Amino acid sequence: MRIELLDSAEKDLLDGFKFYESLSKGLGDYFLDSLFSDIESLYLYAGIHASHFRYHRLLSKRFPFAIYYRVLKDIIRVYAILDCRRNPAWIRDRLS
Repeated sequence: MRIELLDSAEKDLLDGFKFYESLSKGLGDYFLDSLFSDIESLYLYAGIHASHFRYHRLLSKRFPFAIYYRVLKDIIRVYAILDCRRNPAWIRDRLS
């Protein structure tokens, strides 16, 4: 099994990094460390998370972000990493 982050998910991470780094120096790095730890947990727990908008959704442990992914044969593909504080209609549109 391998984890693949799509460009859209990488952009989401970069946007989150910039936001948190603008709040406090070093917080952006902590954000990335936390989210990458959550993503790596998919090696053990991929597929057990609830389905939302036809994706599995893993909620981050430390930040209000959700990781939307699908499990294919031997690939865990991460499509988006979105702020849960956003309007649900925006999230639905972003995932479609």
